[in-house]
Amino acid sequence: MASVQSVDAAPRPQRLTVVKVGGSLAETGALAEALDVLVRSEQRLVIVPGGGRFADKVRDLQTAVGFDDGAAHRLAMLGMHQMAETFVSLNSSLTIIDDAAARDLCFDQDRVPIWVPLPTLDGDDSIPQNWDTTSDTIAAWLAHKLACPLVLFKSVDIEPNTVAEALTARGIVDRAFANYVARHRVDWRIIGPTGLAGFNHDLRGARGQRTVQLEI
Repeated sequence: MASVQSVDAAPRPQRLTVVKVGGSLAETGALAEALDVLVRSEQRLVIVPGGGRFADKVRDLQTAVGFDDGAAHRLAMLGMHQMAETFVSLNSSLTIIDDAAARDLCFDQDRVPIWVPLPTLDGDDSIPQNWDTTSDTIAAWLAHKLACPLVLFKSVDIEPNTVAEALTARGIVDRAFANYVARHRVDWRIIGPTGLAGFNHDLRGARGQRTVQLEI
């Protein structure tokens, strides 16, 4: 009888996850801790920054000056870039990319990429170019394009199995989010302050914990 030789299986590639880090964390004092958790993660991550106070200033300026929503949308995305610069200043293991394809180079250099949406999303009509779309839906767009799950770090804890429409009503996610994740079947979940310590464990859990199914 011929002998059977065992061959070590090739290591499985690490699963990629898009993580949106809300700008509101900067207001609660939890931002530095959240970034430290992310850079120490065993998972492959691409971070999407929220706009935070930078985006709020765009809203104020639009009210004062009166420019259109398309301009406000682009300026708010620039606010996300400003927040990304803030993240990098707090943690030197982070690096900014504006092309999602550059993420592999970051991983090779043991750095965690922060993706900023301009110029990629400039004029992209697959998402509303107005205040219905903020960094929540932009992060969902990236997760869809990369075919990977989405985690949203928020400054509030969410009850298990809360649907996206309820989160929209409470102002926790933007108005375009529920429709986008349902239409594109994006697997997503929210992690609040009390879930931060268990972040890596949560990533190894079941996918689609809060995937929303809507009739479109």
